[in-house]
Amino acid sequence: MNDADTLDVREVLRSGGEPLPSILRFIETVPAGKTWRLIATFEPIPLLRLMETRGYSHQATRLPDGDWEVVFSPRDVQEAKAPTASTDALPQSPPHRPAKSLDNRGLPPPEPMVRVLEALNNLAAEAVLEVLNDRVPVFLLPELAARGYAVTSEDLTEGGVRLLIWRKTP
Repeated sequence: MNDADTLDVREVLRSGGEPLPSILRFIETVPAGKTWRLIATFEPIPLLRLMETRGYSHQATRLPDGDWEVVFSPRDVQEAKAPTASTDALPQSPPHRPAKSLDNRGLPPPEPMVRVLEALNNLAAEAVLEVLNDRVPVFLLPELAARGYAVTSEDLTEGGVRLLIWRKTP
């Protein structure tokens, strides 16, 4: 694999940036059926799930310096498209007032996601979690959906977003 097949997002992550836009632009340049490689500061589990929906399998390896290399290879099935959220499908409001609030503003990835998932693990099943983030957590949303959570999001006037997260009722 040569450098043209590799995207290194470690500097973006270390500076507190969001690498998803550059990752999505990069994969648009990868020819169909071609394997590509991502280098990151952590194992990008939500990205792995997103790429599965786009028809890729992966092999993740922790590097000696602690960073991660993920090699994405196309599967032998028709290309799947990433799920898109329809605003019609978004829940209107949570069933209760928030039981807990997290302020994740200013934290580098993946800390906001880790904090949210840990908080949800420690909340009662019917509780609502309020989260303040610098931006919409694009990697977290599919993970929450996969775990059975509903989410609403609103832009804050001072910048950032406010999320309300709760377990969907069957």
